[in-house]
Amino acid sequence: MENLEELIVEETPAVIINDAEKEALFAKLFLPLLDAAYNFAFRLTLNESDAQDLVQDTFLKAYRFCNSFQIGTNAKAWLFRILKNSFINEYRRKQKNPSTVDYQEIEQFYNSDEADVKMTTDLRVEVLQDMIGDEVANALNSLDIDFRTVIILCDIEGFTYEEMSKILDIPIGTVRSRLHRARNVLKEKLKNYAKKYYG
Repeated sequence: MENLEELIVEETPAVIINDAEKEALFAKLFLPLLDAAYNFAFRLTLNESDAQDLVQDTFLKAYRFCNSFQIGTNAKAWLFRILKNSFINEYRRKQKNPSTVDYQEIEQFYNSDEADVKMTTDLRVEVLQDMIGDEVANALNSLDIDFRTVIILCDIEGFTYEEMSKILDIPIGTVRSRLHRARNVLKEKLKNYAKKYYG
């Protein structure tokens, strides 16, 4: 995949703006999207700390390349594309260099007096339970990342097929196909859940 910097600069010619205009543009168009960006990041990473890091990285890149944003286009779609690309780049980096876990350190902590049982609750359930039912959240979180992403962008964030095509850098036909398949997989998972718990 192309470098993010090249991708952004390639798409839209840079507009020369001074620092004050850049800050004003960033504050007006992108800062109000902070919560939406965090929600998207959390649904991609399924981890609070990783989501925060991803949002921070996204907003730093968005600020840095703010002058390449084409005024009048969808700021949220532009920002989400940066976030999605950052997520993919980080995912690839972690696949090449997987982190190691010191299980002895974890065991010592949980055997100590400092350990709090409440700390081990599933953050995904806590964050999503007020928005959608646990069974839907669990089914959504269990989807392959490509399927989960299209469901989030379309059915939760409300992006159009055209916007999703730009965010994901895939043809509209692929967006439609992937969304159709993702919804079918999600429906099947929920049907299995319903049979299991409700007969």
